[in-house]
Amino acid sequence: MMKHRGFPSRLPGTDYQFTIRRPNPKGVTPIVERERYRDRKSADKRADNGFVRALMEQFWDQPFERGNLDAGRLSWLFGREVKAYEDEFDAKSYEAKLILDLNLIKINFPETFDSDQRG
Repeated sequence: MMKHRGFPSRLPGTDYQFTIRRPNPKGVTPIVERERYRDRKSADKRADNGFVRALMEQFWDQPFERGNLDAGRLSWLFGREVKAYEDEFDAKSYEAKLILDLNLIKINFPETFDSDQRG
């Protein structure tokens, strides 16, 4: 399992996890599409925003391996802002390739695009 060095392990000041320390011995947690409802708690929305910002700072428009990124956190974005990069995507693989949809991020998370970001 690839460990993304320099990627924040959690949202500062919270228990919202962004990465995992080691592979799950019971098997890889699959990435699934989760519905984001409008009435989600503001803390959940801040976690999504922080995770999207960290993904953009680390990967921008380049494909990346799932590695030690938390499946639960990815699932809130999967199928929208985070997409499968390969046709043969395996949701239960730490080696699965993903890519950010920067156009959709700009629409759904406009605050992540500020003056010191690329693009």
